[in-house]
Amino acid sequence: MFQTPEPTAELTLSTPALLFPAISLLLLAYTNRFMGLASLIRDLESKYRSTHDVCLRTQIENLRKRVLLIRNMQVAGVASLFFCVLCMLVLFVGSMLLGKVLFTISLLLMLASLGLSLRELQISVGALHVQLRDLENRHEEEGR
Repeated sequence: MFQTPEPTAELTLSTPALLFPAISLLLLAYTNRFMGLASLIRDLESKYRSTHDVCLRTQIENLRKRVLLIRNMQVAGVASLFFCVLCMLVLFVGSMLLGKVLFTISLLLMLASLGLSLRELQISVGALHVQLRDLENRHEEEGR
């Protein structure tokens, strides 16, 4: 008696195009994060060579993890953009089903990129907490 209609999502050429600005801004933000980390790693590496401070070595290892995450974020973001463009091309030639599949892949890659970004942010905040704790400990030791 009561039939629920099957959900149908109409996918037009403009739908994947909506992701272009978002993906572009994400890639720009990821590149800025990467460049900032690269500069910091160079500075720390220079200091480590002269002091051989174990704390600096630990920070460099933490930064290595973050650089790898950012690289993977960028790869997922670029792949998302690639599948978005491919989706538009497929929709242009009239293949709706393949277009939906490609658009879904594009969205999943964007989600993966955002998830990696969240993980990188957690690591970054964790490293800052460790550094602040060390600063507080030094301040307490100097106050004695």
